[in-house]
Amino acid sequence: MASTSHSPFALAGSAASALLRSSSGGRNGIPLRSLGRARFNLRNRDFAVVARMRKVKKHEYPWPDDPDPNVKGGVLTHLSHFKPLKEKPKPVTLDFEKPLVDLEKKIIDVRKMANETGLDFSDQIVSLENKYQQALKDLYTHLTPIQRVNIARHPNRPTFLDHIFSITEKFVELHGDRAGYDDPAIVTGIGTIDGRRYMLMGHQKGRNTKENIMRNFGMPTPHGYRKALRMMHYADHHGFPIVTFIDTPGAFADLKSEELGQGEAIAHNLRTMFGLKVPIISIVIGEGGSGGALAIGCANKLLMLENAVFYVASPEACAAILWKSAKAAPKAAEKLKITATELCKLQIADGVIPEPLGGAHADPTWTSQQIKNAINESMDELVKLDTEELLKHRMLKFRKIGGFQEGIPIDPKRKINMKKKEQPIAGKTPVVELEDEVEKLKQQISKAKESSSKPPELALDEMIAKLKREVDIEFEEAIKAIGYKDRVSMLQQEFSKAKSKDQLMHPILMDKIEKLKDEINQGLSTAPNYASLKYKLDMLKEFSTAKSISERSSKGEALKCEINKKVKEVMDQPDIKEKVEALKAEIEKLGASDDGDLDQESKKHILKLKQEIDLELANVLKTMGLDVAVVRKTKELNDQTASPYLKDKVESLKGETIKTIEDVINSSDLKNMIQLLKLELAKAGKMPDTATKNKIEALEQQIKQRISTAINSSELKSKHEQLKSKIAEAIGSSGELDKISENDKSKDKSSQLDETPSRI
Repeated sequence: MASTSHSPFALAGSAASALLRSSSGGRNGIPLRSLGRARFNLRNRDFAVVARMRKVKKHEYPWPDDPDPNVKGGVLTHLSHFKPLKEKPKPVTLDFEKPLVDLEKKIIDVRKMANETGLDFSDQIVSLENKYQQALKDLYTHLTPIQRVNIARHPNRPTFLDHIFSITEKFVELHGDRAGYDDPAIVTGIGTIDGRRYMLMGHQKGRNTKENIMRNFGMPTPHGYRKALRMMHYADHHGFPIVTFIDTPGAFADLKSEELGQGEAIAHNLRTMFGLKVPIISIVIGEGGSGGALAIGCANKLLMLENAVFYVASPEACAAILWKSAKAAPKAAEKLKITATELCKLQIADGVIPEPLGGAHADPTWTSQQIKNAINESMDELVKLDTEELLKHRMLKFRKIGGFQEGIPIDPKRKINMKKKEQPIAGKTPVVELEDEVEKLKQQISKAKESSSKPPELALDEMIAKLKREVDIEFEEAIKAIGYKDRVSMLQQEFSKAKSKDQLMHPILMDKIEKLKDEINQGLSTAPNYASLKYKLDMLKEFSTAKSISERSSKGEALKCEINKKVKEVMDQPDIKEKVEALKAEIEKLGASDDGDLDQESKKHILKLKQEIDLELANVLKTMGLDVAVVRKTKELNDQTASPYLKDKVESLKGETIKTIEDVINSSDLKNMIQLLKLELAKAGKMPDTATKNKIEALEQQIKQRISTAINSSELKSKHEQLKSKIAEAIGSSGELDKISENDKSKDKSSQLDETPSRI
């Protein structure tokens, strides 16, 4: 605080403008009132200014102490007013969550009783916690639209800056609209996500009453939209992709905002966003109200959190207009179709980002991670488009919203009641029509077989794709009819949550899925549409088999042609030609009709030449990725040497071996290991990294070791040895039989192990 004294002062060396500087508070220079009272005596007066510095408490900021290695002291800390709260926000219970509060109170009471008495109430606590989790799932999987509106408005819901500081490595806030004002209701800045730089902007609500007043409850003025517009031009100039976060009840509708051109500012943003040459993604993290949300929402992709809402008018305002009472807000929320799932069906939103049970405020970090994943996936898709395609993509997204039909007569009842007529399920084809299409395709395939030509691949692919859609629709209708839809949706949510966290599926969840699958398979025959489902499923299997046979035959033909071409190239080589000619000359010179007429030296010489040619051919085939085995002449176990008794023994031993392997596979431990192997293979895809590859190899080795140990520990080994000795006695050449039996045994084991995942 500056103060002035009225003691005499000197005017020497002072300019008139410096003496006459003043402000309303008297902080700059000398107050004019004091100058009027002062006596200008050059000899007896002087002037002094006293300033006192107030100590300011150092705040903790959401950045590290030294965010920029080139600048010491954390230069970024002064760029944002957003600071961590000193106290945790108080828990807020919504009206529909009150049954959960009773269960929480019971759990707290039992724990308190256990601590006071020292008794063991662990079973009761576990039972109550299970009930609480089940009640939470039941509640949040059957939310009504108005309940989702209340969750979107929850006071503790994470704000734009909460998400930003969770998903960015660096973030610098940029202020001001360059017209004299910085609207705190809209925050803009540059940040990096996984090394990629973005222009980030969004509506910022407060986390308490003080912040809400400062942020104007997330309702921007025209200055905020002009600030966002300035940053959009900046991002477009430098080529930064834009990500906007929508969370506002609407633009601030007061007299001053209207005077400053609220509508013009929003319209200017709408026009400009359609012409920006960089990818734009918008994410609704709370509520998106009217033009205030749309002013930063004209994007290539519009994503919504699971419990977010996007509306042209709030449910309360709609109810007040249509039903003359705000109490009809639940009905208005249902009719407006403002939830994420409904807007995705209407193709207004492009995707739903999952939230944890209890809403985003139950686990803000996990929610932020889902937002980060969604941004990366969408941006990977958009950066592939060039500028012209990007602008067209943005234009077509909004052009396809809504629709109309002309020249169709309206049903009188529908016209009077203004109710939409129920339409059949989209994409479902009657079985009679499908049978005609199936028969036509079968005739085309049979004609192609008779003429030894390729089957109609395009028609076959289209039919398989159509049957897959039909089976999905029929199956969904069937599980809904037999009462398993809710359980299936709950398991799908648990599975998607486990998958999104990039973790292996828990064995308990796997058992739940298997049990539900068995129950559905048992009760599926009672569904009213079971006949049509079975017919479509059988047709799908039949055409899929036909397609796989066609693909195998075409691949076989192509491989055969390639092998013949390679063999011809090898045989046309000069050195190979010389060897073949030498071999023919050697045989003609000896004049032998078969190998019995040749002497030992001639046999060795001819065999050596033949092996050299075979080796050349084998090397060429190996370069094509084919495994080549040298075929030797051996004595076979034919019908004359092998008695029916030995044949029965062989078949019996084979059956016991297969049964032993199946029993081992069906054991719980090995079954879980095989399921984990399947999950790892599905996650790895075609190009697994080194860690995933090592994990897959270790699991395969453990599975093979378990099966091998089970076979060696059983009586199969002794039976195999006994049978081998009996066959050797019957043939009379046990030495060669050992080689045959060992090779057969190893082949049987490897084939059984290779078929293990497909049998489960």
